[in-house]
Amino acid sequence: MKTIYPARLQKGDTVAMLSASGPCDASRLPAAVKAVQNLGLECLVMESCKTQSGYLAGNDYLRAADLHCAFSCPDIRGIFLARGGYGAQRLLPFLDFEMLRANPKIFAGYSDGTALHTVFNQICGFVTYHAPMPVSDLYKNADGFTLRSLNEALFAKQRFLLNPANQPLVCLRKGKAKGPLAGGNLSLLASSLGTAYEIDTTGKIIFLEEINEEPYTIDRMLLQLKLAGKFRDCAGVILGSFNPLNLSDIQTAVCDLILPENKPVLANLACGHGLPSLTLPLGADTYMDAAAKKITFA
Repeated sequence: MKTIYPARLQKGDTVAMLSASGPCDASRLPAAVKAVQNLGLECLVMESCKTQSGYLAGNDYLRAADLHCAFSCPDIRGIFLARGGYGAQRLLPFLDFEMLRANPKIFAGYSDGTALHTVFNQICGFVTYHAPMPVSDLYKNADGFTLRSLNEALFAKQRFLLNPANQPLVCLRKGKAKGPLAGGNLSLLASSLGTAYEIDTTGKIIFLEEINEEPYTIDRMLLQLKLAGKFRDCAGVILGSFNPLNLSDIQTAVCDLILPENKPVLANLACGHGLPSLTLPLGADTYMDAAAKKITFA
């Protein structure tokens, strides 16, 4: 299946903001809408941003309907996940993948949205964007680094990833690799195993990030991926933020579970929960040179 690169956004385009997971904080919505408008876009707030069903942003059918509406409506040029939380994985059985495949659009978000990134990349075949979210991140005036990376991904063609000057990449295993970029939140990737929507890492460069987990929990989830052959099958590994953990906190797990697979490994990429953060084109053809600490795109 040939990779589809959705049409880039243009200033003045309308994008939908929806929640596929947890409910939105109503007090943040005006600032979140303003943040999208500051990107030069019109923001259509979908029903899932205004509703709540316990720990979910409305029931599964409403959230899935918002996704379907946003992708099928020709006047909507892109989709922003408002926030993460929990619940995106519950939508997978309800999604019309044929319709989604026929209407590829810019899709941006992260965290719990990893479940959607994985199926849009693997089943629908189009590139999506691991990007800061309006209600979680952008509402509070994101830094210039984060906004530059987001703008480049949405409106131009990304050529490479560069960390902030004060946050160098770390090479943990030398080597070169090329392949589609895949991955996202470690918890969501681990929970996909054994399902019809399991992450396929074959020949891919895998990006991993996480938040608020203990070192032993990171170890357990990495072990799940290892035992499932995901590090054996991949071409390379890129580790992002594991906030509030530092690389030293997860060093034992990485050294024991990832490095023995003899794949190139880069760590400390400025991407994940927290700012500043890069925007990553998941599904895009990617090249990494771990020794040179370079990540570029075709």
